Amino acid sequence: MVKHIILWQLKDEFSEEDKARVRADIKAGLEGLQGKIPGLIDIHVQIDMLDSSNADLMLDSTFEDETSLKGYAVHPEHVAVADGIVRPNTKSRVCIDFEVA
Repeated sequence: MVKHIILWQLKDEFSEEDKARVRADIKAGLEGLQGKIPGLIDIHVQIDMLDSSNADLMLDSTFEDETSLKGYAVHPEHVAVADGIVRPNTKSRVCIDFEVA
């Protein structure tokens, strides 16, 4: 299995209300991909962070293998969420992918 973890920071110009709405929209969009992407085992977006955090939300997803992760990256439903909700609202992205037993 492969884990795909992403941390995002939202754009600075957003109010706290805007950030809450955007986080909820990203969560709904990405978690809505469950069952639609071949090889995607699990997907969860964490939007409730402690004040000590320096990221605004986190994606925690699990794939059958690296090939499934590569397919997810270009899958039309994922691209629609990424281009429609995620990228327009985020200023930074950090990603780590790794194999798990």
